[in-house]
Amino acid sequence: MSLNDTPRANRLHIGIFGKRNSGKSTLINALTCHDVAVVSEIPGTTTDPVYKTIEIHGIGPCVLIDTAGFDDEGYLGSKRIDKTRTAMEKTDIALILFTDEDMEMESEWIKNFRERKTPVIPLINKADKIKNTDAIRRKITDICGDEPLCISALNKTGIEHIREAILRKLPEDYDNKSITGELVTEDDIVLLVMPQDIQAPKGRLILPQVQTIRELLDKKCIVVSSTADKLSQALQAMTKPPKLIITDSQVFSLAYRLKPKESMLTSFSVLFAALKGDIDYFVRSAAVIDSLTPASRVLIAEACTHVPVSEDIGTVKIPRMLRQKAGDGITIDNVHGNDFPDDLTPYDLIIQCGSCMFNRKFVLNRVAKAKAQQVPMTNYGIAIAYLTGILDKICT
Repeated sequence: MSLNDTPRANRLHIGIFGKRNSGKSTLINALTCHDVAVVSEIPGTTTDPVYKTIEIHGIGPCVLIDTAGFDDEGYLGSKRIDKTRTAMEKTDIALILFTDEDMEMESEWIKNFRERKTPVIPLINKADKIKNTDAIRRKITDICGDEPLCISALNKTGIEHIREAILRKLPEDYDNKSITGELVTEDDIVLLVMPQDIQAPKGRLILPQVQTIRELLDKKCIVVSSTADKLSQALQAMTKPPKLIITDSQVFSLAYRLKPKESMLTSFSVLFAALKGDIDYFVRSAAVIDSLTPASRVLIAEACTHVPVSEDIGTVKIPRMLRQKAGDGITIDNVHGNDFPDDLTPYDLIIQCGSCMFNRKFVLNRVAKAKAQQVPMTNYGIAIAYLTGILDKICT
């Protein structure tokens, strides 16, 4: 990924859903003008969801998600549907394909999208071959509240109308989220404290650092970078204190101890908690840490699927801090990637990573699930700041 690329997690996610052979993969190819999805008359050709990053004129960077049919059958079919449900959690706008008058399954999925407040665009595909289009259109309108678009993905007719419908359905906060918000403006000096995580590929910065640097440069801030062991020298070399210090959460205590009185302090993880999740809920939930005991159970959710190494933040460092606070008997479970329990009630607290690899919709769906089950949920950076006693002294 170059500095100019928009990361997949920051792109609008458009999911395409429907029964097997409803034309989902063909529609992907029509929207991208490339044969990026395998098309076949054999039902169940698409197994795992396929994610295709593209640019759509007037909309910008997007991810199109091609999913398995939600009428798939058998043991493997149920596994594929589970993957489709995960794709649903990541979807900002859903395209639902209809091809006949049997709409029971489509109705159920539309209900699920509505519960997640995900906009739905109904499409009648293969409209050039359907004889009772008017009856189907009326039925879909009753179900969705919106009149469907009649298209032919194979013949590429009606595709432009889909783009127009997507523009009308864009979420209110789409492309309006900022990593640093109103913390800094043009000409402000920002110091980035960036320990080189041994899990980052050699010679590269990790994604949150890259994205933050790019935004600060776009804001025309003056960006200074330092590793944690050189923080003191970096501050001494500056002619005036930085307006803001953004640190890796793992060295929060060091950065707080060394920072000038005039400088504000936050971390990459805290900034991404606000960008991707519900920062107010994360901050409130952190107070639960004080009530944890050796009998408590905590879930730590990591977006990345890397193999944990020594001193890993999610499997080693935060668990160590929690045990020091609550006692060695505390139970700590770890999940990675898309794995996340349906039943969260056994847990006294959930700690989610910064989620730079997830889109905002996916994180907010996790937050909604936690709230519905009345389970507190916080974030790596927020939790570390609370455990080190400085949460009330940093910018959230």
